[in-house]
Amino acid sequence: MALAHVYLAEGFEEIEMVSIADILRRAGVEVKLVSLTENLTVHGAHAIAMQADLPFSAATALADAIILPGGGQGTQNMIASPALAQRLQAHLAGGKRVAAICAAPMALAKAGILKGRQACCYPGCEGPLVENGATVSSYNVVTDGPVTTSRGPATAGMFALELVRLLAGEAKAHELARGMLYA
Repeated sequence: MALAHVYLAEGFEEIEMVSIADILRRAGVEVKLVSLTENLTVHGAHAIAMQADLPFSAATALADAIILPGGGQGTQNMIASPALAQRLQAHLAGGKRVAAICAAPMALAKAGILKGRQACCYPGCEGPLVENGATVSSYNVVTDGPVTTSRGPATAGMFALELVRLLAGEAKAHELARGMLYA
């Protein structure tokens, strides 16, 4: 069974986090919610408090994927974390996947992960991606090697299904897409 860590920073986008965690779990992927800090209660952009499974310091196992939900303030908190940038770089160097949606691809760009890659993000967030060597796409979901990005709340389901395809296989992704009325 694949393991995915979904990182939560104060101000994360709730729809994206819940969609990702829910759809991955439906596919049989083990999902752990990881707080960017040591506090397990993390508040989203719309004041919904979520309980993380692990604090940042305890999420040391190499997951099959690290996934970053967006949200303006959540993304700024991720960008401000050198420890997260180091973890993302080490994760990628270890042959694992990284993924981000909405504004969060800016955290990947800041960590140097998008250099020379195709990526997408929330409209208006393209500048940091381009400045850090990415080619910005208008597609809703983009996978370039071990990196997957998506545009925002309305694309969260498609993004999660792409992650299912990558972590649990094409058949499982199609089964879930049909069952959830995406296809």
